[in-house]
Amino acid sequence: MPPLLEVREVTKRYGGVTAVHRVSLKLEPGKIFGLIGPNGSGKTTLFNCITGIARVDEGKIGLRGRRIDELKPHQIFHRGVGRTFQVIRVFPELTARENLLVVAEGPWAAACQRADELLGFVKLEHLAGEYAGNLSYGQQKLVEFVRVLMTDPDLILLDEPAAGVNPTLLNELLDAVRRLRDRGKTVLLVEHDMKVVMDLCEHVFVLDHGEKIAEGPPSAIQADEKVIEAYFGR
Repeated sequence: MPPLLEVREVTKRYGGVTAVHRVSLKLEPGKIFGLIGPNGSGKTTLFNCITGIARVDEGKIGLRGRRIDELKPHQIFHRGVGRTFQVIRVFPELTARENLLVVAEGPWAAACQRADELLGFVKLEHLAGEYAGNLSYGQQKLVEFVRVLMTDPDLILLDEPAAGVNPTLLNELLDAVRRLRDRGKTVLLVEHDMKVVMDLCEHVFVLDHGEKIAEGPPSAIQADEKVIEAYFGR
């Protein structure tokens, strides 16, 4: 099966610093992928390149065989790529439902119905009319997560979804990610919680100092000497 997303030899520099260096990834449809590495290894920079927030200096990024690295973020979004951010970006003065509706397209009634269905997807339907600023941190993360799903993207990028979320809400989120995979969606997540990565992901990429040092199933990554050295040193 051809990859949904292909990152080929991508390099991104900021001044004299090379944040990502000749990184290549392939994401097949309908799987959950992990992107891990120590702080400063280039994970979020790579997310920014994929979503058009950062322009690549070298290399190519393709979605369904068509280049997207020269497109603007909104164009990539409309091609079926959605993402969350490390820092929550909900609108505190809007309700949970309204936070989803800000990205809605098409008939209003259908958009409202989809927003309510998605809140139900993560068991927040009872908080649809609550201001997002009054929700807990974990609930806000769930709202941001399902807002990404409003446009039914094929590729979903999650930047540290487990950070700061209590175990109950985290289980809701991880269960929702698995259900998306079962519906044929492709998920790539950056995550520091290794238990989450090892339990959830089917294939893991590891970055260190902007370079890919390993990839494979979680069991192989856990035992990889390069990965152990990158995290813990000799």
